[in-house]
Formats: sequence, structure tokens, C-alpha cells
Amino acid sequence: MLNPNKNSLLNIIRSYYAPIPMAVLKKHLAVPERTLRRWLSQLAQENLINAIGEGKGRKYSIWQAEEIKTLLHTEESHPFFTADSAMLLAKIQAPLLRREPCAYHEAWLNAYIPNQTFYLDSAQRQQLYENGKRLSQELPAGTYAHKIFNRLLIDLSYNSSRLEGNTYSLLETQKLILEGKFAIDKLDAESIMILNHKEAIKFLVEGISRLEINVNNIRSLHYLLADGLVPSGTAGQVREDAVRISGTTYTPIENSAKLEQLLENIADKAKHIHDPFEQSFFLLVHLSYLQAFIDVNKRTARLAANIPLVQHNLVPLSFNDISKEDYISAMLVIYEFNEVAPLAELYIWSYLRTCKQYTVTAQMLGIEPVRVFYRTQRRQLIADIVHHLILEPQMSALIAERAIEMIPEHDRQKFIEDVKTDLANLAPFTIAGMGINQQELEIWHEYQAK
Repeated sequence: MLNPNKNSLLNIIRSYYAPIPMAVLKKHLAVPERTLRRWLSQLAQENLINAIGEGKGRKYSIWQAEEIKTLLHTEESHPFFTADSAMLLAKIQAPLLRREPCAYHEAWLNAYIPNQTFYLDSAQRQQLYENGKRLSQELPAGTYAHKIFNRLLIDLSYNSSRLEGNTYSLLETQKLILEGKFAIDKLDAESIMILNHKEAIKFLVEGISRLEINVNNIRSLHYLLADGLVPSGTAGQVREDAVRISGTTYTPIENSAKLEQLLENIADKAKHIHDPFEQSFFLLVHLSYLQAFIDVNKRTARLAANIPLVQHNLVPLSFNDISKEDYISAMLVIYEFNEVAPLAELYIWSYLRTCKQYTVTAQMLGIEPVRVFYRTQRRQLIADIVHHLILEPQMSALIAERAIEMIPEHDRQKFIEDVKTDLANLAPFTIAGMGINQQELEIWHEYQAK
């Protein structure tokens, strides 16, 4: 930190919601300890900080213990919010009459320059990547999401719906998605909301190899999520009517032509962002803030935020373990102050928890990257062997020859083993996608038996 001073010290203390000791402060500020103690004494005399404890056990905070509990409820239930975020969250807890009315702030979007502006700092992005990486980015987009597809369908449908007040339980959501069993005591709209999530997630994962971040695909996600839940003809359409958001002084834009232009700007900026997590978070923030559709905006933002993660074979964002109250509060901070810190802290905390849960899923699935990445080459080679009735020893020679031609050395042996395993287990139910029909398979098997 350049030219540290008393205000630098105050900002450091403010960044922690728990009292911090001298040892921690010394690591932040490269100044003599006597200077640090003088500044602390002055800040305490000015009633800007609280000194808690005595001697070597003394700690410093801008909050009294009861004030911290008021802002954060309890440290255990909100381990992710810093003191600065708690201050912002406290502001939007004030009655509406005491909060300033505000409108859409286009300059905030315009000020964002892809790969120069960052809502998530480099340490946060690195932490997310290290925890979220599951497969090589050289593998086809969506490989990981395909492997955990059912888990993703259930988790994301359940959590995204839950954040909208849906009362389906996780088990009820699973039964509805996988078995088509409706919960008897639920509203029709709740069931539709979950089934719409299922369709939108399928669209995202199954089309990820060609799913660019553009307005049409964002509108497609909205159409699938909103169909049957908004007035006929409005699903997927940029709204022409005004909308109001309960619990906030924020008033979204009403001009449909302007909304379309801003939606284009958001998509254009997003597609130029290189880091997948920054790209994801940018979409989550700005699609929610714009409110381009008559309803179902935050749901659309949550699914759009998964596009970069699925494309890069990262753990998807399921919004696990986030309370509806915390999520709404973080959104209100964005609406009224254009401050992203509380939502970023929720995003990171939830994502890291999700990564831990999905680690077990990945281990159970036994994902094999070589099989997936060279699927086309393997299937074409098997089809050639069957079509030309190639048997041993020519078969092994051909497999080795093709492997040398097509496969990098570090994956070659595994590729050869996969081809031979599939040839040994060729059956009518395993030839789909190989260009082999059942008659050709029978002829090859007869030829082998001679």
C-alpha cells in the first residue's frame, strides 16, 4: 500500500466484521509499530473504532458486538459478508420512505470495460478456478455438465426456484423432474416453474457447443423459463410495459427500444470477457439489474450465468445454500447502489460449497476424459474395422497406425485400450452413432467366428 496513513488503517479495520488483533494490522501496513499504536489511539479517541480487551489480547473493530449481530444476524449464518457489505445490507433494511428513489444507471454499464474492469478480483477468480476445474478445457464444451446432468437439473431447478419463493422440497423437485410426479399440495405455478427450469437447463447443456452469449440465446432462456408463467406472447420478448420491483426504490427503464439496446450492450460486453467467472458474474449482475423482461429476469440471469461455466467444463453454479433473504438483499444493493460486493461474496461462498459437493459426484461418475475427447476418432475407427471386415492381426496394426496418426502420445495407449474394449463389446445397443447397422454387425461377428 502506497503512503499508508490513519485512514488506510481505518479502512483495513472496516474490511473485517470481526475484531482484529495488532498482529494482523501489522501485516497490512508497513509502518513502525509505535506509529500504528498512535493511529489506533487517535481513532479510538475519535470514536471511530472500538478497542476490545487488554494488553496483548486487545483487538480493534469499527463495530460493537451487538451492532455486528444486528447487521449480520449471527456470524455463523453469514460467514461470507465483510463489514463493508454488512453496511450496505443495513442500508437497504431501512424503510422505503427513508431510501432515495433511483433509476437505471446506464453509465455504470458503460464504465465496464471487458478485461480491464473486474467485479471479481484476481485472487477470487483464481480461487474459483482452482476449485471449479474438473476437466481439461480442451475437451468439448459441456462434457462435465453432461456427466452430471441429472444432478445439475435437480440442484439448479430446485435452488433457482427456491430463491423465487417456490415451496417444492428437494425430494419433490427430484420426483417431478425425473419421474414426472407432481406434489399434491403445491400450486400449479410452482410445478411449471420447476419444469420450465428443466427445459431451459436442457437447452443450455445440450446446445452448449454452439450456444454463444448473445441476445437471441438470452431471450431463448427467458422463453423457456417464463412460458406459461407470463402473459401470452411476452415470453422471450423484451417488455413494452413498465415493471415495479417490490421492496426497493429502484425503477427500471420503461422504453422498450432502449431496453433492447442495453440488452445488446450487455451481451456484447459479456462475450468479450475472457475469464469465465467474471463473465458469469457480469451476466448475473447486469441481466438482473436491467429487468429487460416482464418477469422472470433473475431466473434468466442465473441460467445465463452458467453458460461460461458449462462451456469451460467448470462446476456449474447451482446457488446452493443461499437464503432467499440474503439473495434478495444483495440484489437490492445492486439496484439501489450499483455495488456488487454482497452478491460477489454470496456467489463465491455458494460456489465453493457447491464444488465440494460435486467433487463426490465426479468421483462416483468416474469421468474418462480420453474417451470423451477422442469419441469421434474411436467410433470412426471401429466403423472402418466392421465395414471392411478387418480381423487380427491386421486389426491391432490398424488401431496402432491410426493412434499414431491422430492421437497425442500421452493419450495414445488409453485410446488403443478404449478401441479394443469397445470392439470386444460390440452389440446392437452399442453401435448407435457409429454408422454401423445391425446387419453389418452380424456379418462382422460371423466373419470373426470362421
